[in-house]
Amino acid sequence: MEKLIIQSDIDKLPEVERFVDAVCDTYNINNYVATISMSLLQAVKNAIVHGNGSNPEKHVTIESDFCKGGVYFKVSDEGQGFDFKRYGAMPDQEEQGMGIYLMRTLSDKMTFTDNGRAVCLEYVIDGIEASRALERIMTLHNFYSPKMVNA
Repeated sequence: MEKLIIQSDIDKLPEVERFVDAVCDTYNINNYVATISMSLLQAVKNAIVHGNGSNPEKHVTIESDFCKGGVYFKVSDEGQGFDFKRYGAMPDQEEQGMGIYLMRTLSDKMTFTDNGRAVCLEYVIDGIEASRALERIMTLHNFYSPKMVNA
């Protein structure tokens, strides 16, 4: 198991990127770096800002290990937790739930534990199905595409 502990400071995010790079090197899955980084950085940012209130006295722990069929990353904070069940498949507003949406879309499985103080993101490495990859691309494309407004 690989483990990284950082202060709750957004300026520490480059350490997380280096951690993801190292884990992907270890498991020889460098073609997954972008997908894992984008969702994991969002999880860590949520832990820093929302979980720990950007308090540098608190820490965020990132753990990773190989699991059946892939790799997982667990992000834990020292906050009070949150009601993760209130966030659906799509964010209600542009700002609320966007991070969770990205994490859910880019990972193969997302699980919250410890009353929302920890999130586990799993990625299937055995070979992602082409249909799943296309689904992710289309989901993100549709979300970010400008909405047509009828006048």
